[in-house]
Amino acid sequence: MNILEFSFLSAVLTAMTPVVLAALGGLLCQVAGVFNIALEGQLLWGAFTAVVFSHLSGNAWIGVAGAVLATALYAAPLSVSSVTFRADPIVVAVGTNLLALGLTAFLMRQIFGSGGTYTSPGLAGLPTLAELGLDVPVLGPQSPVVPFALVLVAAVSWWLARTRSGLRLRGAGQHLDAAAALGLPVTAYRHGVVLAAGALCGLAGAQLALGNVTLFSEGMSAGRGWVAVVAVMLGGVRPYRVLLACLLFGAAEAVGFRLQGAGLPQQAADAAPYVITLLALVLAGVAARRRTKEAS
Repeated sequence: MNILEFSFLSAVLTAMTPVVLAALGGLLCQVAGVFNIALEGQLLWGAFTAVVFSHLSGNAWIGVAGAVLATALYAAPLSVSSVTFRADPIVVAVGTNLLALGLTAFLMRQIFGSGGTYTSPGLAGLPTLAELGLDVPVLGPQSPVVPFALVLVAAVSWWLARTRSGLRLRGAGQHLDAAAALGLPVTAYRHGVVLAAGALCGLAGAQLALGNVTLFSEGMSAGRGWVAVVAVMLGGVRPYRVLLACLLFGAAEAVGFRLQGAGLPQQAADAAPYVITLLALVLAGVAARRRTKEAS
């Protein structure tokens, strides 16, 4: 298996993109001092609403826009509960994750008349770069969301490090009382990043349902939102480190698909990315403890 093949690199990018978009949302929340573990449910809701809007309109881009808006609105209860009323964000996030799982299954039967998986020849998927006249060999048959996600990582990194608003957001997360004493709108910043995280999860879900494939399946987020949470834990508040963590997941999934084609049982191939992600988290935790002991 040659990992330098364009087809393999394309598969890595396909698997990585929904995770890195959701992880960027989690990173922004982390920077602002909000621990957001609602990414799984928001990603699933984004995938569902993308298919619904694409199905109703016959246009994939309307599906993407609908998913971004609908998922930002879906994140509003988490924002209001955790920021305004200071409820435990973990409890609220777990509730929204469970709600997304049940609500998408219920609405799928109401809208499409069936459960399990919905797909249709008339369901509009995202066009590839080649179809838009922008064929890039290393990217393969990807949607424009894939290169946009990579550009977004660079843009967020620059914004947090080089702009006044980015530095203020970091200050609001690191020194809440001092930022409030200086008159910074800390509450507004936190509301903004939680809603922005929802929008990014909506885009991630749209890519998963209309870019990676063209269908919706119950529970199709399949733990990718949790992997995004792990990527934030591994990368901290540095977008490029978060990207590398997501790249690890994408590479593991791409390898799993190839091993499955070579005869590995499907269950083992499907579990490979999550096992590797968990192993990376454990190793990072061990390394952090060693650094703490050496410092003391």
